[in-house]
Amino acid sequence: MLAKKYAPHEYQKTAIKLMISQAAAGMLLDPGLGKTSISLGALNILKLKKLTKGTLVIAPLRAAYNVWPDEIAKWAEFNHFSYTMLHGPDKLWSLNEADADLYIMNPEGVPWLAAQLANRRPETWPFDVLIVDESTKFKTSSSQRFKALRSFVGKFKRRYILTGTPTPNGLLDLFGQIFILDLGNTLGRYITQYKNEYFYSSGWGGFTWVPRINAMKEITEKIAPLILRMRHEDYLTLPPLINDYRWLELPAEARNHYREMEDNFIITIGDADIISPSAAAAGGRCRQIINGAIYINEEHDWKELHETKIVALKELIEELSGQPLLIFYEFIHDRERIIKALDWPALGHGSQKKDSEHIAMFNAGALPGLIAHPASAGHGLNLQGSCAHVVWFGLTWNLEYYDQAIRRVWRQGNEAPKVVIHHLCVKDSLDEVVLETLYNKNRKQTDFMEGVRKYRLHSMPD
Repeated sequence: MLAKKYAPHEYQKTAIKLMISQAAAGMLLDPGLGKTSISLGALNILKLKKLTKGTLVIAPLRAAYNVWPDEIAKWAEFNHFSYTMLHGPDKLWSLNEADADLYIMNPEGVPWLAAQLANRRPETWPFDVLIVDESTKFKTSSSQRFKALRSFVGKFKRRYILTGTPTPNGLLDLFGQIFILDLGNTLGRYITQYKNEYFYSSGWGGFTWVPRINAMKEITEKIAPLILRMRHEDYLTLPPLINDYRWLELPAEARNHYREMEDNFIITIGDADIISPSAAAAGGRCRQIINGAIYINEEHDWKELHETKIVALKELIEELSGQPLLIFYEFIHDRERIIKALDWPALGHGSQKKDSEHIAMFNAGALPGLIAHPASAGHGLNLQGSCAHVVWFGLTWNLEYYDQAIRRVWRQGNEAPKVVIHHLCVKDSLDEVVLETLYNKNRKQTDFMEGVRKYRLHSMPD
């Protein structure tokens, strides 16, 4: 790769200045605004001024192995950065012997790192700056990865978080991410403090936490000095985003299975009695029935029930007349049935090398389509090279997955006249509920992000 000269846009310069001027900052940047190159730009200045000895980057695995190394190689100003991976069989050697500028790892490895650092003085660590890329990986304060990070996060001189979707499930998602920045100074040191101050318990058993009337305003005002919010529509010209909803009818037998599972939590398929122990489990199985198959045991053996969505998918492909299509699925049996029907490659179904080859072919227009799961393909992928159509074979409840997955295609560099998001939805089913839930989550997150942006406008660094 021939390195280019890094010439940041004015908005990127603003973000770099903020990271230099503040020892803790949250960069809430929409995908496509260049958060990785912005971070490298800030680290470059810190390195030149001898204000850092090294940086720990925690990022999803695909971003760790592809995005960060690719950005270092892409820009001439960053070619001098050395990096090593704290992942795989050589990670202990990398931690102790690599002497790199960047130490890159995935969130799942944080408990391992915490154990390695537990008995070492911070001055002996090879890094003193922390960057958490896609910080929503630490939104759950009860998770092992958050607890592990909490044990040593306060030892860093500088701490930054990067994400475009900070509140995919609501304001509760903020606690863990903001704690990484300020160690609990604004929202409290413990999640119970945060809940008691800004929420009230509701629902069955009191396990649902609902924001108090002025919670969003109060939280936004407190954390605004730590946060920079940038929207793609303010700085980039993207093609229009069009939503296409294709409403489908379940076959009679599948509809009967759906109703029985919904009402009685049990159905019989062949010789198998499929029992759901809770309403949540029954809901999951109802969503499988909608998509056309169901797991019949704990080993995830499955049985096909109908081909409604497979037929609709083939019809869509025929309509597109060869235009590349990115397909997102929800369940393993979705993937297997789509592969059987189309003979297209699925990301995450083989080696990383094979995935990289398929991605390159797809972006070059040499593949008619790719199959992917939003949890594994929602971060660190640029698929806008030739694709302007995305289809959801099975919807996800997770707004972060949904939003980030779409933005693999709907991003800078896509020169299509429009990007179309197709949804294969069954009428009178949980598909309707999932769509409504995603809409409400997105509305609340948009309100929060807009509040942060407005509060920040008057205090942008010169």
